[in-house]
Amino acid sequence: MKAIELLETSPVIAAVKDEKGLKRCFESECQVVFVLYGSICNIGTIVDQIKARGKTAIVHVDLIAGLNAKEIAVDFVKQNTQADGIISTKPLLVKRALELGLFGIQRTFIIDSMAMNTTKKQIDTFHPDLVEIMPGVMPKVLKEIREYTDIPIIAGGLISDKKDIMAAFSAGADAISTTKEDLWFV
Repeated sequence: MKAIELLETSPVIAAVKDEKGLKRCFESECQVVFVLYGSICNIGTIVDQIKARGKTAIVHVDLIAGLNAKEIAVDFVKQNTQADGIISTKPLLVKRALELGLFGIQRTFIIDSMAMNTTKKQIDTFHPDLVEIMPGVMPKVLKEIREYTDIPIIAGGLISDKKDIMAAFSAGADAISTTKEDLWFV
């Protein structure tokens, strides 16, 4: 499956940060789940629960306790879970995911023009499957990145209501990710 097809199946992505959110996302129509919590001891079980419900599991490797910021963390996820991909703010981890046949999502925080330029360089250098722009409530920034690249864009962070979702889509986002559980059901 191509990255854009993944987003077409689930334009709203459940970003789960705890067990309560995990259980709640199973009730939603969200087909893609970003796992934003866990440890090396339980990440396999968390992913198994997601996969058992026919959903796509993407693990944010930067947030899994016991993993470090080295490529071996991605190898661990590949070898010890059924995860479909990873998210990371570290381009080398995204690159490693791509090498292993996993979806590689580059999460980036655009806070100023330097961060914007760095993001563009990372896109050109590492060619992630998807780019998650944080915070996702910046239509002008989303639009600039959309004009810059054909790589599918996810808007995440500070998405708090349906208006934010619609603004992100209008600015060119292909999907949104949110931990706000009510938005998983819009």
